[in-house]
Amino acid sequence: MAALDGLPPLRDVIQRHGLDARKALGQNFLLDLNLTQKVARTAGSLEGATVFEVGPGPGGLTRAILALGAAKVIAVERDARCLPALAEVADHYPGRLEVIEGDALKTDFAALAPDGPVKIIANLPYNVGTQLLVNWLLPAQWPPFWQSLTLMFQKEVGQRIVAQEDDDHYGRLGVLCGWRSEARMAFDVSPQAFTPPPKVTSTVVHLTPKENPIRCAVDKLEKVTQAAFGQRRKMLRQSLKPLGGEALLIKAEIDPQRRAETLSVEEFCRLANCL
Repeated sequence: MAALDGLPPLRDVIQRHGLDARKALGQNFLLDLNLTQKVARTAGSLEGATVFEVGPGPGGLTRAILALGAAKVIAVERDARCLPALAEVADHYPGRLEVIEGDALKTDFAALAPDGPVKIIANLPYNVGTQLLVNWLLPAQWPPFWQSLTLMFQKEVGQRIVAQEDDDHYGRLGVLCGWRSEARMAFDVSPQAFTPPPKVTSTVVHLTPKENPIRCAVDKLEKVTQAAFGQRRKMLRQSLKPLGGEALLIKAEIDPQRRAETLSVEEFCRLANCL
């Protein structure tokens, strides 16, 4: 990367700015510059696109995204210690990097989105990654403001995102992702690629929005999946009892003796629409 953009190696940047990764912020810095480029390339062509990034830290992935041709990066960083390092990247790419100091969970990304294609690429902090994904998947307006999501998670979370019925990893997250997106796991990332190394393998997941997902009310789908998977070992007639139980299932033409992990996304939407 240094050869590509002329900026100092990330280890030097981290040392110079005293950027020890903090567990409380879910930080694990990705220093392998071949990998940061691989993550950015997974999003497809970035030419002319605005890219949102969450938790850029010292800016390794940010630099890869800018070097691969993104028109602009809007990065949301909660850790004020990282801002001087990111300012150096911004100076190197005049007018192409905007850094917002703040909490990504409280950031209205749709309001920040300009005209033109928007992609979200991030090595998400472990402690907020799943909630951010759900926020991006469940806006009131659809199609969403983003064209694709290229996100790094713990591998177990990635498996839950892409899981389908009859898979041990299938649950609420798999239903929500399967309802509104096409999701695939792109590649795994070894713990040794990070500083400090996490205890688990990570994975990069790529999601694109479905243009016409099944018509269904978000709040009702969330209620049904929460009840069904909250007691996933029980038959649906029991786990869905607070929502109508057997009567609801018969109305949706679903066998009351089935269990949550056997239902397809389409069947969960049918249940939600029958509430």
